[in-house]
Amino acid sequence: MIELGGNIKLVGFKDLEPAKLIVVKKMVGTYAKKIAEKTSLKELKLDLKTVHNKGKKEEKQKYEINAKVVSDKKEYNADIAEFNLFYALDRVLTKLYNSVK
Repeated sequence: MIELGGNIKLVGFKDLEPAKLIVVKKMVGTYAKKIAEKTSLKELKLDLKTVHNKGKKEEKQKYEINAKVVSDKKEYNADIAEFNLFYALDRVLTKLYNSVK
């Protein structure tokens, strides 16, 4: 688990290439700021799992991300599965941001 700033937790991201991890941290930090402007952000947790598609000629890696925001008022959850890690991260964080009130 990687902790960013104490209230942001990234689970399953340790195995990423260092260049990808830098981009992930920047994206998560940007969205955490946006979410914190809408609500009191106690915790932002992202859980990354890789899923392999079997039975196809080309085996592509699919990323599954489960995200959770905990605030004073409520807990918000979102999840997504995509082939592109950055697209999946952007979509799941956008879902969280839009659900926070």
